Amino acid sequence: MFSRMKEDIRCIFEQDPAARSTFEVVLTYSGLHAIWSHRIAHALFKRNMHFAARVLSQMNRFFTGIEIHPGAQIGRRLFIDHGMGIVIGETCEIGNDVTLYQGVTLGGTGKEKGKRHPTLSDNVLVATGAKVLGNIIIGTNSKVGAGSVVLKDVPSDSTVVGIPGKVVISNGVRVKDRLNHTLQDPVSDMCKAMDARIVQLELQLKELTKATPNSDEKDEKR
Repeated sequence: MFSRMKEDIRCIFEQDPAARSTFEVVLTYSGLHAIWSHRIAHALFKRNMHFAARVLSQMNRFFTGIEIHPGAQIGRRLFIDHGMGIVIGETCEIGNDVTLYQGVTLGGTGKEKGKRHPTLSDNVLVATGAKVLGNIIIGTNSKVGAGSVVLKDVPSDSTVVGIPGKVVISNGVRVKDRLNHTLQDPVSDMCKAMDARIVQLELQLKELTKATPNSDEKDEKR
């Protein structure tokens, strides 16, 4: 237990240049407190002490602003930086050396049963405000950009940005043809439809203007 705690503290020093002393890290880093509290809650959860685990989880949320369901499986050296607002669902699986920033949600997409939360492989980074939803897998060494909403599996060594999330970098190379998602972008589709409609109306107005004589021509005929 103490070796794991030392490992967690060492991870913070490696990841956060603002960390100055062990005393400061132990007393003031809410992400570290959340991880330590979750380990106890998870141990209770595995022993079917679900009520006690949830109570501890809610206390953890109250004091740190980080909500981790006691059923979530978290690997070694998870680094939570400025963790306020982070939510980690019950069936989440987080690998080793993962980094989560403020406002990240690892959640579900509805009322489905069983595995309904994402799996984050080793060395994944999820930036501020990103939402990773559903039973999907984020591959090893991948990054999720700030504010992104990811609903599909992400290959290893990739960078995902946007709503819905799309792969823009894969294996260090910028992707020209991004992943084809079944989920459409309704805002983009509506804008394209409106542009096409405006062009059509302008053409119709031009034809009507040509077909209708102006007032000067009517006066000459009279």
